[in-house]
Amino acid sequence: MRRLYQKIYLTMIGALVLLVLVAGAIWRFGPGGPPVGQAFELAGELAAVALPPADAPQVAQQDALMELGRRLRLDMALYDTRQRPIAAVGGPLPPPDRSRDTGLVYGPGGPAWMFRLPDDRILVARPPPRHRSPVLALMVALGLIAVVVAVAAFPVVRGLTRRLETLQAGVETLGAGHLAARVPVEGRDEVARLAESFNRAAGRIEELVGAHRLLLANASHELRTPLARIRLGVELMKTRPDPRHSADIERDIAELDGLIDEILLASRLDAIGAPQATEEVDLLALAAEECARYDCTLDGAPVVLAGDPRLLRRMIRNLLENAERHGAPPVRVGLAAERGRAVLTVADGGPGVPPGQQEQVFTPFFRLAGDSRGAGLGLALVRQIARLHGGDATVAPQPDAPSCFRVALPLVRV
Repeated sequence: MRRLYQKIYLTMIGALVLLVLVAGAIWRFGPGGPPVGQAFELAGELAAVALPPADAPQVAQQDALMELGRRLRLDMALYDTRQRPIAAVGGPLPPPDRSRDTGLVYGPGGPAWMFRLPDDRILVARPPPRHRSPVLALMVALGLIAVVVAVAAFPVVRGLTRRLETLQAGVETLGAGHLAARVPVEGRDEVARLAESFNRAAGRIEELVGAHRLLLANASHELRTPLARIRLGVELMKTRPDPRHSADIERDIAELDGLIDEILLASRLDAIGAPQATEEVDLLALAAEECARYDCTLDGAPVVLAGDPRLLRRMIRNLLENAERHGAPPVRVGLAAERGRAVLTVADGGPGVPPGQQEQVFTPFFRLAGDSRGAGLGLALVRQIARLHGGDATVAPQPDAPSCFRVALPLVRV
């Protein structure tokens, strides 16, 4: 199988050879004719003036032809009307062609130029070997240029395709399951940008696969606790039926159902790149509906943005559940529009998140030290939903509320 660099290189060589051939053809067969032909036509006109008439003695014609050949630096031969040789100077020349009056003739020593004098004598001439064929000299010069270009182009072509081969090897390595595979970025051209795109894609794939592995590992651990309590409750119900055991089992089933729902939602949000059901949403109305279910206050102005109302509702609910479960009253919710963004804040009276862990709290299944309540997915889902809508969620402590979370989302552009 022919490799890419060979195809590119052979294409360049073919183009150079074609250039040489076309240049030679234009030089030889162009409208003005080759310059050597024009020079011989001029020499023929000079010979018609300088040579003695056809009825002059042969010795006189020979002497005149020798003088003319010396001055013009040409090998020359003169023939009579019957194409019999009269005089000659220099090397052997091909005989004239009876079928035409002027043009190239071929024979011993190479091509020569033939033209007919006004008195029907025929003169054949050509330059001596050291002055011959500017067409051939042009072809040789163009050929040398083509060789130099071909030699200089090979490292460039090979370097380009070698980077493509490196990129191919990286793709194959990534496809084989080595998610840490990266390729070197060399240069600043399209191949370099392709390598950068590959590295970004490989990094994103490694990050997603790692997150899914961590999600599965943590999910399996978190699911065991409610399942173990349900199993224990079922055993107790078999031996000692008690309404309290039934209530505990129902509570554990609800906890298990909520945990599974959060795990599935987190996995689904990782897989999609944009909200699947986008419409104009009044965020203040959503916040008011959710605040009615909790002991909190709401302060803000109507703010409309584009998004998925179910996911935005889930985001607000998770923030309120986090404040109720891990914070302390009072819980205050604020909503405002700032520089083209909707800013939602949820603050409570708790101590807040330690400075070194303000990013970790958005990691799935992360819990602060000494906190065993919840699965650690609520805030992770808040950030996922915010980023899915083009915004972000952060810990934003305030002087009067150390425990405060802030979500900024882009507004609808009118």
